[in-house]
Amino acid sequence: MLEISDLTVKYGAIQALTGVSLRIGQGQLVGILGANGAGKTTLLRTISGIVDPTGGTISLNGSNITQRKADDIVRLGIAHVPEGRGIFPDLTVRENLIVGAYTRRSRSEVHADYASMLEMFPSLARRERQDGSMLSGGEQQMLALARALMARPTLLLADEISLGLAPVITQQVFEHLKALRERGITVMLVEQNANLVMKNADYIYVLKHGQIVLQGTAQELAANKDLTDAYLGE
Repeated sequence: MLEISDLTVKYGAIQALTGVSLRIGQGQLVGILGANGAGKTTLLRTISGIVDPTGGTISLNGSNITQRKADDIVRLGIAHVPEGRGIFPDLTVRENLIVGAYTRRSRSEVHADYASMLEMFPSLARRERQDGSMLSGGEQQMLALARALMARPTLLLADEISLGLAPVITQQVFEHLKALRERGITVMLVEQNANLVMKNADYIYVLKHGQIVLQGTAQELAANKDLTDAYLGE
């Protein structure tokens, strides 16, 4: 589904990604691990068209999307749940969700998906008319996820989705991610909680200093003592 080949990204003189290559198959939940500054967020932002690469290619279902703009990327089926949730605090839950469907034209389908999101996330249904700023951290994360799903993505990019959440809420979020995988939606998950990724991901890539240093299934990496060094950094 998604294939990245020799991807390079620079911020001025800073090399954020160097020669990153990976593949993600349809319906997989793939984890991206790495210490702070490893390039995880940059990788997602480049895939979603927010950051321009300086080299390499990104292909979705065989089509080169490397130079496509962010709004085009959404229309092609990629939605991004950014680090820090990125909801609109002064908009209501309903308004946030409707914004997530801004690239879509069928009002009836948007209405149906809106009802589906409220069913999937009951806490949002109870807060439907409240501003995003009034939600708890867990509810805001649910809102960010639901808003991304309003775009009807085939590939969901999720950045540090458990950050700042209580363990019980984190577990709920991961149950939603696994349910999405069962529906055939591909999930690419950037996460610092290695244990969560090891328990839930079909395949894992480990980034260090902007490069992939390890990859494999959870079972393969669990037996690799180098994982700790690669994940924690020097």
